[in-house]
Amino acid sequence: MNAPGDHLHRRMGIEILEASAERVVGRMPVKGNTQPYGLLHGGASCVLAETLGSTGAALHAGPGRIAVGVEINATHHRSATSGHVTAVATRVHGGRTLATYAIEITDDEGGAVCTARLTCMLRDAR
Repeated sequence: MNAPGDHLHRRMGIEILEASAERVVGRMPVKGNTQPYGLLHGGASCVLAETLGSTGAALHAGPGRIAVGVEINATHHRSATSGHVTAVATRVHGGRTLATYAIEITDDEGGAVCTARLTCMLRDAR
């Protein structure tokens, strides 16, 4: 992402590798994003999912419009303790006022870490 400033995705080391309104791919290091037991924090997975889904929704919304997350759910399948996790957000619905993305997060071996679903409200920028 090219947004200036100190934003959460930057502090967590999230990198966007590919971005379109239909599909967004990104990755995040496990190190620095763990809970006290050394496992990837579930909240970090949600931040990764919302970052990618919101990016796709903003691209879908187009110039002069913004995307605001209104609902996210996540199922955590297995832990990650090192390396990176990679997420793929795929558009499920793209309307005029709402966009929904399914996000799959995997570890370096391709194992399922988390699946999430994000819905964003689309509105005109102020």
